[in-house]
Amino acid sequence: MTSFRRARRARRPARHPDRGRGRGLRIYTHLLIAWLVLPVAVMIAFGFNDTAGKQNFRWEGFTLHWYADLFDRPDLTTALVNSLTIALLSTLISTVLGTLAGLALGRFRFRGRGAATLVLFLAISCPELVMGASLLSMFVTFGLPRGYGTILAAHVMFSIAFVAITVRARASTLDPAVEEAARDLGAGPWTRFRLVTLPMIRPGVVAGALLAFVLSIDDFVITGFTSGATVTFPLWVYGSTRTGTPPQVNVMGTLIFAAGVLIAVLSVRRERRERVGHEDRPDRRDRTGHATRTAP
Repeated sequence: MTSFRRARRARRPARHPDRGRGRGLRIYTHLLIAWLVLPVAVMIAFGFNDTAGKQNFRWEGFTLHWYADLFDRPDLTTALVNSLTIALLSTLISTVLGTLAGLALGRFRFRGRGAATLVLFLAISCPELVMGASLLSMFVTFGLPRGYGTILAAHVMFSIAFVAITVRARASTLDPAVEEAARDLGAGPWTRFRLVTLPMIRPGVVAGALLAFVLSIDDFVITGFTSGATVTFPLWVYGSTRTGTPPQVNVMGTLIFAAGVLIAVLSVRRERRERVGHEDRPDRRDRTGHATRTAP
């Protein structure tokens, strides 16, 4: 009986020495994700709080009427509209300018290319406090009144760098033979860009545009330096903390967060569907009988 037990123990697989370490790493990862999600969960939960006072920091009951009364505060609605329109306009402008700059930096060699790349990385790494003070000094020097236009110009300025760097990383991995083949087939510069280059760099363009939109809609520091009398959603929320933050702020934050998650999920699903469709696309036969892969 003793020999049978010894043989049975010998046949048991040895425990992997890193199994305990991997379990601890998983626990740490779950705790980190919970720590990141907790503020968002609190914001969503207190959008349903049936509070009667000005402060929305203590749970008093469940209600849905804050969603029905979302636009009952005109000043808050105006601030949200300012943030959304500035974010959309700055995203559009910075995406066009940043895509052209990133494409030039990723595909072509020219004098000053390294200096231009350095300037873009400096714009990304520059503290917002320094950038906001610099923009304020420039606007005051040129005598420009601060307001909606200066906020838009500031957001375009810091968003271009993020879009350009993202598109540059994508454009540097493209095969120039694809564009050369399109040129040999008679495609002009605009046709090559629209039908060949743009579809290949589209993931980088979409990622840069989403990043620019997110950075613009929740910017506080640079907007505070360049806003003047114009109030955006982050500035309104900061000002309301002195007198009481209404539950509509939580509702608007929840809707903005849900819209961002929805856009990100749809973008990822679309790219995955296109990648799978490209991999499953059947080969075509040319006139010589050789298999040729259909161009993306």
